[in-house]
Amino acid sequence: MVKRKRTLVPAAQETPIIPEALIEEAKRAIELDRIKISARCVVCGGECAPNSTEGLCWVCRRLKLSAWRDSDSQIPAQE
Repeated sequence: MVKRKRTLVPAAQETPIIPEALIEEAKRAIELDRIKISARCVVCGGECAPNSTEGLCWVCRRLKLSAWRDSDSQIPAQE
């Protein structure tokens, strides 16, 4: 038996699943979010964490919290 190759039929111009207006709106929203990220970490210069009131990136913020925790646990040991 000889198998016949299938011929690809080009799809007819269908309406897109996602409307173009919605795609453009999403692109503009992403661009605005990128522009808003202008705050820099005061320690390392990285992107500032959105919930940081001290102006720290998430890494420096975690290091600060860890250092506080370590210093609090060492005080009773010295007394």
